[in-house]
Amino acid sequence: MFATTSLNCCVNIAIRGEKFDVIVMDPPKFVENKNQLMGACRGYKDINMLAIQLLNPGGILLTFSCSGLMATDLFQKIIADAAIDAGRDVQFIEQFRQAADHPVIATYPEGLYLKGFACRIM
Repeated sequence: MFATTSLNCCVNIAIRGEKFDVIVMDPPKFVENKNQLMGACRGYKDINMLAIQLLNPGGILLTFSCSGLMATDLFQKIIADAAIDAGRDVQFIEQFRQAADHPVIATYPEGLYLKGFACRIM
């Protein structure tokens, strides 16, 4: 098992050619306001692409976003695009969201701040 909060460390692992069966990506919030959304999309794509490259075929990626301004469908598309850029196929096997004690108000969709996916990387 290996854990790190450093993206540079992950890059070094990739350079060495190490591979893993499971990776959990749980970064801090990337988006504070709508003006940051495009940059956040790039950031999420980059870190997920790196994680995908570090997984063995059939490996599991658990990836999350706690940014309320990041819509779930957009986050899923980012993961799919990251897999394409990494030259890998992705199967979405489970979707996650915040617990029921954090309900989402219909008029405030940004209240759905926590979203995630379990993905099998082929």
